[in-house]
Amino acid sequence: MGVMDNLRKRVFKIIEPAEKGDSPSNIFDISILVLIIINVIAVIIESLSTKPIIVSEILEIIEIVSIIIFTIEYVLRIVTADFKYPSKIMIISIVRYCISFMALIDLFAILPFYIPMLIAVDLRFLRILRLTRLLRVLKINRYTNSLKLIVKVLKRKKEELIVTIFVMVIMLLLSASIMYYLETDAQPEAFPNIIAAFWWAIATLTTVGYGDVYPVTVLGKVLSAIIAVIGIGIVALPTGIISSGFIEEINKENIRSRKNRRKKNIRNLERRKQKRRYNTKIKKINGFKGE
Repeated sequence: MGVMDNLRKRVFKIIEPAEKGDSPSNIFDISILVLIIINVIAVIIESLSTKPIIVSEILEIIEIVSIIIFTIEYVLRIVTADFKYPSKIMIISIVRYCISFMALIDLFAILPFYIPMLIAVDLRFLRILRLTRLLRVLKINRYTNSLKLIVKVLKRKKEELIVTIFVMVIMLLLSASIMYYLETDAQPEAFPNIIAAFWWAIATLTTVGYGDVYPVTVLGKVLSAIIAVIGIGIVALPTGIISSGFIEEINKENIRSRKNRRKKNIRNLERRKQKRRYNTKIKKINGFKGE
């Protein structure tokens, strides 16, 4: 491995989540996290219609500095992609990195700044594009286990969640259809079709109940009450599934960490035993020499 490869490997270790005792990597991680938080606050402040000129200038400086840092980070991750995705051909490693979820987040973090420089865009589209800067907050996923835990739980419980969503869709379809036929004569403007009735169904089934659309007929009120009660149970289903998934995943993490600690303790004990044996042998050898 040449000097450049060693340098790239060190850069890779710095820009990846820090290992224990790696100060430069820790400093880099903390700096990126602070920068992400500053960017999110800046995007929120930028949405204010009236703000002092000095604030606008500070926001512009923050954006330029952030773009420079995030662009350098993105380039460094491309240059060191073969350490993340090992391959004999460098271009394959780069492509594998570029199509990964976190790489796309890294790209979208800087893209809104460069697109207006390359092509002419409509002002409305530019506003939407600048809003994608909020995706920078997802870069935190690289430095924390919390979001990774959520993804693990969703992957583990995806079948149960799909079944729950399917049941909810069926309930929405049935309740919206029935309510349309019950209320359309009494309220043609509130329930003109089944699609319009979906808004009432969603608000009722999720127990939000905005009150902008509601039944006035007796049968409509009875159906609304039944749907509201059923909605409490249906909304609780995905919550229970995700909660149980979190508990299972946390228990697995605890078991895994206990096993790792046990292995580490065993290794340390073996090292101490070997050291004692070695010291005993040295003492014996020194004893023979003394005789």
